[in-house]
Amino acid sequence: MNTARSSAEDVLRLFLDYLSVEKGLSANTVLSYGRDLRKFFLFLGKEKTDWARADENILTLFIHRQSQAGLQARSLARLISALRSFYKFLLLDGLVPRDPTADLTSPKTWLSLPKFLTVDEVAHLILQPDERELHGLRDRAMLEVLYASGLRVSELIQLRPGDINLDDGYVICQGKGGKERVVPLGKTAAALTRRYIEEARPRLQKKPAEAVFLTRLGDPFTRQGVWKMLRGYARKAGLEANISPHTLRHSFATHLLERGADLRSVQLMLGHSQITTTQIYTHVSRERLRQVYEKFHPRA
Repeated sequence: MNTARSSAEDVLRLFLDYLSVEKGLSANTVLSYGRDLRKFFLFLGKEKTDWARADENILTLFIHRQSQAGLQARSLARLISALRSFYKFLLLDGLVPRDPTADLTSPKTWLSLPKFLTVDEVAHLILQPDERELHGLRDRAMLEVLYASGLRVSELIQLRPGDINLDDGYVICQGKGGKERVVPLGKTAAALTRRYIEEARPRLQKKPAEAVFLTRLGDPFTRQGVWKMLRGYARKAGLEANISPHTLRHSFATHLLERGADLRSVQLMLGHSQITTTQIYTHVSRERLRQVYEKFHPRA
């Protein structure tokens, strides 16, 4: 491809195809990277430059502008990851002479610790659905599985009956990039899931469906559907409004590490490709200890 004649959309399309086909990234990640890079291209247009001429200074300015506009830490981290992946791709294909992201750093002030619930808060939240009712039993099982396994919401809604071994207590899920992993499932979650599959799912299944968890219409859940369900129970439990399914995943990891689990095991259960991603939960635990110390130590 001739760099001088390549439009931003042409290059972006090639890059997204590369992420999907060669790197095997999930459709959600590819979409997110696409959105981030289109914002970048708009910024470059306002700065009277383009992707081929952008240097480290222009990249840093773009990231700071996004931060000033209120982009949250997690989204900023993904934005930086998208830019790095994009320019590595361009360099490999010979479309740029050098990688302007090579020395790009992520200021620590942009990173924030993940939000999580206490053990008591999780217990209170999970008890909100009325398991005597059809949808309450389903919702209770879903919440139990999310917290017991640390699954991403996309992994939860893709579960099929054959992915869950209730006798031995584990689930097999497809993680990011199509990577399969086995995650333990606690006795309580297994028992609630068994009840749901035996008592509730047959009544919800109005048509052929592979997903374990079905809506009242018999369709597989969407991520938004799980989020809406969880937020409703969070309000009922009197918890803060911005709780998401990922909050239970963060709580799962934090509670394991607080009770002595080793980092490598937690990394495998979460499906993180890099242990550095998992290490943020050690910072959560340290921050929690610091808060307890400052609250209760007489000379803190």
